[in-house]
Amino acid sequence: MAAEQDPEGLAAARPLLTDLYQATMALGYWRAGRARDAAEFELFFRRCPFGGAFALAAGLRDCVRFLRAFRLRDADVQFLASVLPPDTDPAFFEHLRSLDCSEVTVRALPEGSLAFPGVPLLQVSGPLLVVQLLETPLLCLVSYASLVATNAARLRLIAGPEKRLLEMGLRRAQGPDGGLTASTYSYLGGFDSSSNVLAGQLRGVPVAGTLAHSFVTSFSGSEVPPDPVSPSSQSCRLQATGLKPALALGRGVPPRQVTPVLSQEAGTGCVTFALKLGCPWLPPGLILHSWPPFFTNPIPQMLAPAAGEGPGVDLAAKAQVWLEHVCAHLGLGVQEPHPGERAAFVAYALAFPRAFQGLLDSYSVRRSGLPNFLAVALALGELGYRAVGVRLDSGDLLQQAQEIRKVFRAAAAQFQVPWLESVPIAVSNNIDEEALARLAQEGSEVNVIGIGTGWAHCHLLSPTQGSEVNVIGIGTSVVTCPQQPSLGCVYKLVAVGGQPRMKLTEDPEKQTLPGSKAAFRLLGSDGSLLMDVLQLAEEPAPQAGQELRVWPPGAQEPCTVRPAQVEPLLWLCLQQGQLCEPLPSLAESRALVQLSLSQLSPEHRRLQSPAQYQVGGRPALSFCPVCPCPYHAHRSPSLLPAGGAV
Repeated sequence: MAAEQDPEGLAAARPLLTDLYQATMALGYWRAGRARDAAEFELFFRRCPFGGAFALAAGLRDCVRFLRAFRLRDADVQFLASVLPPDTDPAFFEHLRSLDCSEVTVRALPEGSLAFPGVPLLQVSGPLLVVQLLETPLLCLVSYASLVATNAARLRLIAGPEKRLLEMGLRRAQGPDGGLTASTYSYLGGFDSSSNVLAGQLRGVPVAGTLAHSFVTSFSGSEVPPDPVSPSSQSCRLQATGLKPALALGRGVPPRQVTPVLSQEAGTGCVTFALKLGCPWLPPGLILHSWPPFFTNPIPQMLAPAAGEGPGVDLAAKAQVWLEHVCAHLGLGVQEPHPGERAAFVAYALAFPRAFQGLLDSYSVRRSGLPNFLAVALALGELGYRAVGVRLDSGDLLQQAQEIRKVFRAAAAQFQVPWLESVPIAVSNNIDEEALARLAQEGSEVNVIGIGTGWAHCHLLSPTQGSEVNVIGIGTSVVTCPQQPSLGCVYKLVAVGGQPRMKLTEDPEKQTLPGSKAAFRLLGSDGSLLMDVLQLAEEPAPQAGQELRVWPPGAQEPCTVRPAQVEPLLWLCLQQGQLCEPLPSLAESRALVQLSLSQLSPEHRRLQSPAQYQVGGRPALSFCPVCPCPYHAHRSPSLLPAGGAV
């Protein structure tokens, strides 16, 4: 079976990304002559994550890529032979070499759908040996993706629908695969972009990013930037006000004194320093240094006006002039702001004049970061550019944001630059759901909230009326899911050879519902969700407007419900290894998430102490005969345990 040919295939799981007992069971099935028995498994979870009332189905695209590419290579089979008993029949390994998923059929919840306990995210049917081998990889692909997507959706609900959410937790993710998965499925769950460049390349996730403290602290303020005009092999244009003899330093060549030949360009303040080439000690790729310093003034850092007309302006010099005005306004000495920080801001502004942002807390927000930012931002403003924001990463974030907003408003009035009043403010520093809620509700001065260890930049929106919070960056709290690190999905056998199979166990919560099933979602006349219903696959489907008897979780008696709408939940995705129809794009699945969440009632959407959404069973499923054992014969009429867990 040919693998799907697209860039995302690089992220597909390999067949041996599995537990050893899948291979030992495969050998057992083969020895028992049961390798090709028709079997069906269901993948589901028992409890909603994070104490909530919903989850999101995710990972289906990865599962499809994995199944379509599934094939044991010679190296895979050879390794299995090394860990299985040495007397294993070689014919078994030949059987493994022939395996693929050409006889596998998959029904699934569409990616981005709401998922509830007990409702299958995947139904996988095919030869018993093959579908058993698929258990661990499918659990691995679905569980974390669904967990991250659900976590992202919760953060989206806290932030509100209008604010932009940025994921930037790659450095805190559980390895490279975890980082790629988190970036992909946080986008599906409602985030707008990611700092993860690979997620952009392989998955089409919008990417964004700015600068870190290392960029700011790498500058001392004494650097001599390169001339923006590239030197030729004949000469270099250099700024100088007092030229001294220079030393030419070649690769491995002792320094020698060189007499410069000078010619000044009228009106530029520049001279041409020409070297006579062909000297035996001048090697190719000559590097020139000055000793003593050849420059008495740094090279101008020129920036053209935003309108594209007029000569370039020395941005560093202009920022220095503005710094004097800003320090006077703030009551600071002009020597207090750190010169290296200002040099870093100038360097970043030269690289991104239309997307300049200042990171204010590398040294001191009040005495250095804020005045340096204002100086560079006002210098850019003279040239027609506007700064896009500032960021804080330490201290009392909300209090500092409020103080900075006051300074921006006062400076906007003092220097007659109205746009400065609404420059967005970003904050970051390992913010959890509780802190996010406080910032989102009380932080009217905060435009960006970053959770994690970094922050990603995007083009910022103007503050909305009533709240200036419009961009929120989240890292650690979305990728690591600290409230619950695992969704706890399971993959259970429900039928073999057309006969139902059931796990009883000593723990009622771990008992399974037997038989091949269908699932439906019942909706009210206003489109709100009433409940999900499981039934045996051979039963007639529920009909809109007709009464339906359903066993709620843990009930002793059925209830009657009359749905206005009935939606089948499980989509035939793969049939005999063939894709039945194209999968929705990641963006389409992301839109489905928001549509699905809008259908949840406020009681079920509530993040703290929500009402539990009900998943009921039709009577034929509740009384499905599996075995004549006394334990099963005396069970409660409903096989659905209390609390909604199946």
